[in-house]
Amino acid sequence: MRAVFGLVLIVGVALAGGAVYMARNYISEYQNELARQKQAAAEALANAQVDVIPTVTVYVSNRPLKYGEALTPEDVRAVDWPENAIPEGTFTEMAVLFPEIGPQERFVLRTMEKDEAILAVKVTEPGEKAGLTSRLEKGMRAFAISVDVASGVSGFLRPGDNVDIYWTGSSGTAEGSAGGITRLIQSNIQLIAVDQTAGSDVSQTTIARTVTVAATPEQVAALAQAQNTGRLSLALVGVQDESVASAIEVDQRKLLGIEEIAPAPEKAKEQVCTTRIRRGGDTFETQIPCTN
Repeated sequence: MRAVFGLVLIVGVALAGGAVYMARNYISEYQNELARQKQAAAEALANAQVDVIPTVTVYVSNRPLKYGEALTPEDVRAVDWPENAIPEGTFTEMAVLFPEIGPQERFVLRTMEKDEAILAVKVTEPGEKAGLTSRLEKGMRAFAISVDVASGVSGFLRPGDNVDIYWTGSSGTAEGSAGGITRLIQSNIQLIAVDQTAGSDVSQTTIARTVTVAATPEQVAALAQAQNTGRLSLALVGVQDESVASAIEVDQRKLLGIEEIAPAPEKAKEQVCTTRIRRGGDTFETQIPCTN
């Protein structure tokens, strides 16, 4: 009995030893393979050429900003922006956005969302208010035009839109007095305010009573004269419309397709040539052929 027990013990020890040996070989091979893979990955990374994208510090909004709000240093933060994708007019230095000398206060001219880059066209100059004066370019003037539902494009006008302006009235001449005429007097005029709203972020349709346009002094004079002598109507110009409207004038005849009939030419009178012949005391008039 003891001999059988000893034999079983010897066989068990042998099997256990073989299992340990096989497991050690498997673990060793796995570790060797893992080391080879790590070395290969390190060599591939070392040999690879990694393109590093250069960045520039750009200041963006820290929160949503609306027209007319004051812009403060707490409303902006610096982020790294790809150098080849920086929008024109961004601020890359805090000292430029908020100068240390002179007025610092800026106001928002256009709505900005959180993390949107602060652009020069979307804020006022330091110390400048967010009024119409900040939206007028050099040499331009603000002029108000009275409108209603029909002439104001049913409330679909927004600050920043471009419109064509038509004048309807009487020309003061006999030909144009019947029914009046409609004429395009100004093309692609920019709106800078609707009623008293100068911000373009209008959430609902507004039936305006007045719109304010940016025009040159000469255009202002023409619009003032037109508004006092007739009725002005606005036509909204599409965003991508780059066409230039030519001179347009429509009267009642052109509207109804009535063509003017030229008067019939007068029939030339037949020329009659005569001569007088005296016979005795009498005088006779005789027709003769005309020589000229």
